[in-house]
Parts: sequence; C-alpha cells; structure tokens
Amino acid sequence: MTTETDSSFRHSAQRTLQLEQDAIGALIPRLNDDFDQACRLILGCTGRVIVTGMGKSGHIGGKIAATLASTGTPAFFVHPGEASHGDLGMITPGDIVLALSNSGETSEVTALLPLLKRMGTPLISMTGRRGSTLAAHADAHLDAGVAREACPLDLAPTSSTTASLALGDALAVALLEARGFTAEEFALSHPGGSLGRRLLLRVSDLMHQGERLPQVTLGSPLRDALLEITNKGLGFTCVTDTEGRLEGVYTDGDLRRTLDQHHDLRTLVVDEVMTRPGKRIAPDTLAAEAVRIMEDNRITALAVVDDDERPIGALHMHDLLSSGVI
Repeated sequence: MTTETDSSFRHSAQRTLQLEQDAIGALIPRLNDDFDQACRLILGCTGRVIVTGMGKSGHIGGKIAATLASTGTPAFFVHPGEASHGDLGMITPGDIVLALSNSGETSEVTALLPLLKRMGTPLISMTGRRGSTLAAHADAHLDAGVAREACPLDLAPTSSTTASLALGDALAVALLEARGFTAEEFALSHPGGSLGRRLLLRVSDLMHQGERLPQVTLGSPLRDALLEITNKGLGFTCVTDTEGRLEGVYTDGDLRRTLDQHHDLRTLVVDEVMTRPGKRIAPDTLAAEAVRIMEDNRITALAVVDDDERPIGALHMHDLLSSGVI
C-alpha cells in the first residue's frame, strides 16, 4: 500500500468530517420559532413522544427516541410501515409524533398524516425540505436540510443523517434543561451502567455496620485497637468517647508512625497515637463523593457517622471498587 493511497484515505475522511461539521453549523441560524414551538408541544405533552422514520431516517429516529427517553422525555420509536398495519394503535391520546424524512415525501410516513389528523395527534416534522408534504402538515417543522451529502455522489445519507442526529440531540438537551432534569433522574434510567452506580449508590448501601464496625473507646490499650483492626480487616478502627461519639481513628498508617516514634507499644493507649478528629462521612452521601474524599486525603477508609457524630458504619475503598463505583 503506497503513501499516496494512505494520504487519499485521510483526505477523503477529512473532507467528509468537514462537510458534516459544516452541515451541523448551518443548523444554528435555523433554530427559529418552530424549534420553540416543538419544545412547547413536547413539554405540554401528557403522553409519549412517538418517533417515526423510514430507512436511515428511521435509524436516526431510534437514537433520538432513546436520547429523549433517557433525558426525561418518555419516547419510543415506531416503524412507519408497521404503523399502517396495526402499530398505530401504540399511539394513544395525549401522545405527540416526531416524524423524520429527509425528502419530506417518504410514502410510508406521509401515509400516516390523515390518520394523525383524525386522531388529533400533534405532529413535529424533521425534514430537509421546508416545502415538503410532511413539513406543510406539521404543527412545528425542524429544518435539517444540508447543502450536500458527504458522499461524493451526493446520494448516500451522510451529512443529512448527521444533521438530523445533532438536531435531535439539541431538542433533547433543550427539553432536559427546561424540565430541570437532574443527574440522579438520569441515573434512574441507567441503573445497570457505571454512571448509574456512581449516581445512585450511597454510603449506606455499601458500609460495614453492626458487629463488622471496628471501634474502641478512649483509654483503650493500643493492643486492643490493633486487635480490632486485625479482626475487622478494614485497616482502621473508630475511637469513641464514653457517649459513643467519634473522637478519632487509628489506622494502619498510624501504626507505622507509632513504630517509628515509640519503642515500647505495650504501655501506650490509643488516645496518644490516634488521628484526631478523623475523616468521617454521612450515610446518605453519594458513594462517588466518598471516593473523592478518600482520593483527596489519600486514605482508604472512612468512618460513617449519624447526626450526633456516633459511628454507625465503616466504608473501605475495596467496597467502592467491588461495587463498580470506581
């Protein structure tokens, strides 16, 4: 394979990306009153957004429906061909239809227009031609037209599908912000992914508690603290006062410092060598925040305390790793 061939590959790719970038940029001045109307219609919708489209437009429509659904706008995709053969029953009162067609004349899509009008279903169109049949019958038209396809034959949907996809993202994000959609709400629709775990899991879901919680009281011999660390296996122990409030912690790191500074450990009490006041966290804190605290302070464990500063649990970095939070 010659260098000239390699260069032509890159030149073709650069040309494609430049044309698609230009197509997306050209959408910005076309965000007009129709775009605002489309957002208002969807925000006022009491049902779902039914997205439809044929061929490549259908593939893009499926992705737009998925993006809407995961960002607070209930939506799903219906194939226009199947809609004419029974699937139109999926559209219920209160729903709204978003129909994609680059030409605006796709027969499987335009065939649905009389039925949608009869049902009183609002229609948002996304086409490449403002004067098309689909655009003319829509309550709001989103102009996704492009000057030319990235395909050198100007035939294969390339720039046009990229523009439609970007316009769909713009619509979804505008609606997300208008709804005040939060990261936690996003996580609720993504519980199986790492993002969901980071945004849904709280310290209380992962902490060790009850008999698994390492703790000794002020005045305890250091050997008792070491036994507690060994038995509970979390690399530290909480140190509490007589009323059960956290006064500090004693960790594996503290033990190394103790060995450097003291020759005889037998006479030491934990108060003399513990870390005060010790890092702590509330049980309802997001597990991802616990990760940040541990990383910032270069520690591997945290005491979990209630509103009265009494230890109710212990969290170790291993728990965060095994849960998939990090």
